[in-house]
Amino acid sequence: MAISVHTMRVGQIDRVLGRPALVRHPSLHWVTRYHRQLVALAIKSFFDKIVATVALMALSPILALITLAIVLGDGGPELFTQTRVGKDGQPFTMFKFRTMVPDAELRKEELLAQDEGDGVLFKMRKDPRITTVGSWLRRWSLDELPQLLNVVLGEMSLVGPRPSLPVEAALFSDDVYRRLMVKPGITGLWQINGRSDLSREDAVRLDLRYVDNWTLALDLEILWKTFEAVANGRGAY
Repeated sequence: MAISVHTMRVGQIDRVLGRPALVRHPSLHWVTRYHRQLVALAIKSFFDKIVATVALMALSPILALITLAIVLGDGGPELFTQTRVGKDGQPFTMFKFRTMVPDAELRKEELLAQDEGDGVLFKMRKDPRITTVGSWLRRWSLDELPQLLNVVLGEMSLVGPRPSLPVEAALFSDDVYRRLMVKPGITGLWQINGRSDLSREDAVRLDLRYVDNWTLALDLEILWKTFEAVANGRGAY
């Protein structure tokens, strides 16, 4: 953040190398800007928690039906939990509706040869581990709904960078690490610009663009466009 300075001659002038010395005092403009950012972030956090709480209550019948469908499907647990990296590199447990068979992680070894990702994040368009109910949930992004609880707990935001896996965050360069300056989001620029069709590099680029240009107005625009992205289903697998 650039700090503007102004120059003021002091009453008693010291002499450095035989010349009058000038004292430079930092301007407080940057302090005002910093305070404005803190206020904006506080508003964002308040907005996130209120909307997430209301959404959880309003969607409770749908959440109950999804839970019942998953359990009846194969008798396994309804939720999938995974450690992700949050703001300032702090780990947290992210919640999702389970969309794969209960032993999906054990079966991944058998599918590594068919990995369509970049070697860090496993991707497979027609992953045989995805259940029938899970395929439907992914198509409409309903598996993400439990993350509203993460928002209420203050671990995530409605809008933000993708919540990174620890193995992914460990590879961040110093420049890319700044994406952890804000809370990860349920949706973001990556969600409305291709989702799983994006390469890791493109997704990181969009995350950094969000961090560098974040405003409350941008959050509202992304939330609005998320509904369109979910409706067309592009990149949902």
